[in-house]
Amino acid sequence: YVKMLAGRFHREGYEIQMRNCGTDGFTVQRLLQRVKTDSTIIGNLAAVLIGINDIGMMMNTDRTEAQKEQMMQEFSAHYAELLHLLTADARQVILMEPFIFPKPAEYQTWIPYVRTMSDKIQQLAVKYSLPFLPLHDTLNRGAVKQGFQAVTTDGIHLTACGHELLARKLCSLILETSAR
Repeated sequence: YVKMLAGRFHREGYEIQMRNCGTDGFTVQRLLQRVKTDSTIIGNLAAVLIGINDIGMMMNTDRTEAQKEQMMQEFSAHYAELLHLLTADARQVILMEPFIFPKPAEYQTWIPYVRTMSDKIQQLAVKYSLPFLPLHDTLNRGAVKQGFQAVTTDGIHLTACGHELLARKLCSLILETSAR
């Protein structure tokens, strides 16, 4: 979606440089450490899409409910620290909701955790006065309409069509918040 977004802005005459600083498998704690050690990661705009790998750690490591709750609290604390750093140096920060698809069926149990995490991210968006881009329901509606295989490769990662859906939503929000 980053390349699609960069291409769209370039075609519309915006002089903007974009790069994807995400790494497969990153958790919020790993992203926080990267931001702390690499000052070049922070530019004029930081769009943060993180969380599903944190949920994967909760769900795929035989954690008790109490441990999962503790991990969710740690996620919130790390996310807040990340936002403190980003808002100190970045001109614009956009928070994006993590998402999961209910196919394959094993991911249906992840959805309540996505909702909880989304609530925590929205609370931080309010606290830091940052825009929040809801994606879970939007992408799932797109998958129902177009077929899950058209939007996701495996229930977590997006196809080109899924990336386009995300890029359109993020582009609209960037233009909307830039106009303010």
